Amino acid sequence: MVVPRPHAPWLIRPVREPATVPPPLDGPWAPTDTRLDAAELLPLPAGATGPEDVLVDPAGRLISGAEDGRLWWWPVDAPPGTGPRLLAETGGRPLGIELDPRDGSLVVCDAYRGLLRVTPDGAVRELTGVGARPHLADNAAVARDGTVYFTDSSYRFPVSHWKRDLLEHRPNGRVLAYHPGTGRTDVVRDGLYFPNGIALTPDESALMLVETATHRLVRLTLPDAEVTVLADLPAYPDNLTGVGDGTYWIALPSPRLAAMERLLPHPRLRQLVALLPAAVQPKPLRYGLVALVDGAGRVLRTLHGPRGGYHMITGVRQHGDQLWLGSLTATGVARVPLA
Repeated sequence: MVVPRPHAPWLIRPVREPATVPPPLDGPWAPTDTRLDAAELLPLPAGATGPEDVLVDPAGRLISGAEDGRLWWWPVDAPPGTGPRLLAETGGRPLGIELDPRDGSLVVCDAYRGLLRVTPDGAVRELTGVGARPHLADNAAVARDGTVYFTDSSYRFPVSHWKRDLLEHRPNGRVLAYHPGTGRTDVVRDGLYFPNGIALTPDESALMLVETATHRLVRLTLPDAEVTVLADLPAYPDNLTGVGDGTYWIALPSPRLAAMERLLPHPRLRQLVALLPAAVQPKPLRYGLVALVDGAGRVLRTLHGPRGGYHMITGVRQHGDQLWLGSLTATGVARVPLA
């Protein structure tokens, strides 16, 4: 079953904002490690695209979801070029994928269906039916008690029109929490600018969160949801995953675009840009980038792919001494050694 795709509002409602200037990729962001251009590729089946996130499950399967709604898996030690096997079909658009630590089932953010649970045999069940209803479920973090914190990136625009939300540049996003005991979904924090990647701190006292539109890394305390800005990033962030030791990998689909940021003081011009054909709108740069940060937002390591061999990186996951990558536009997942 394929669920209906929602329509996007025709006109954006931008407000005047100060222009910003993208910082250069220097210091800890300098492209001294370019191993992403030598990533090993594991392809999706012919015609499938967009393995947006990646996860390794307890059975040693590398799992990702494609734009057509299907979830695929590869053996984690598969050689380059290995094709996947089908795990499940959501009928929507799977984005972030996480494990429920209680039973090893998958918790999947589906852009069109909300929050889903997928069991190892491929059965799919919707979770978000009571309380707050997500419009664009994007990325999740699952607590030890099964509570699922997840981003609802935009209440205005579907994933197919994410660029319109960034051009509108309003706080259309929020963080939600699904409680398995009651089946209820509550709002943790609203008023966020396309909140995307999210991860719990090791002691579960706070959430690490990135906002794509404002290119910020923030800390959201629990349960009071106070926001502390940790870093202004030189690239637009997407998914974020914890390593388990208080450090976090951030997927960064593109360095920031000066042309986009010069448009911020000009709301009517942004309205016009949003109506242009996609081919002539500002485009993400063809550049691979991921970063490892600590709980204070300090950059510990960056990996680059300046040739764009694997680009538009939206998912990143460390498994042992390997880093797995997903992409919103690629035709497969990628793997690079960390050593």
